[in-house]
Amino acid sequence: MPQIPEKIQELTVGQLAARSGAAVSALHFYESKGLIHSRRTSGNQRRFSRDALRRVAFVRAAQRVGIPLATIREALAELPEGRTPTADDWARLSASWRSELDERIQQLNRLRDHLTDCIGCGCLSLETCVLSNPDDVFGERRAGSRLLVERRGSTVAGGSGAVSARESGCCGD
Repeated sequence: MPQIPEKIQELTVGQLAARSGAAVSALHFYESKGLIHSRRTSGNQRRFSRDALRRVAFVRAAQRVGIPLATIREALAELPEGRTPTADDWARLSASWRSELDERIQQLNRLRDHLTDCIGCGCLSLETCVLSNPDDVFGERRAGSRLLVERRGSTVAGGSGAVSARESGCCGD
């Protein structure tokens, strides 16, 4: 990792990329999302203050644990502009994300545990298909994978016999 002398207070996008390990395109993306900021020189080149190094590290660490960029942006907005995020900042902000991450972990564990129960056929009425039809809520209403209601003597394929997904109870309604 190239060293940048302390007397240099602004970094080019290339220097920021080399020091942070993030691709230049990622830095441009972060800037477009308001996660980091630069100023433009008279030659229209980007210059980042040194605090951008810590901000990029903060963004990448938060992304690694699955925090959405919008949430990261909100967290960084709480910090004064030009100030490097500290370990205390990270501790405070990451603590607020903990319950969200714990819930996601529990959800993924449930999905993993039920993965072998799924037959992958798309049928939404099997009692054992806990991924597509938790607690067999569709099976109590109708049988079949389409969940279409047939009207007496009419076909459900089209015309007046067709029933919308909303009417049939499909799609979680």
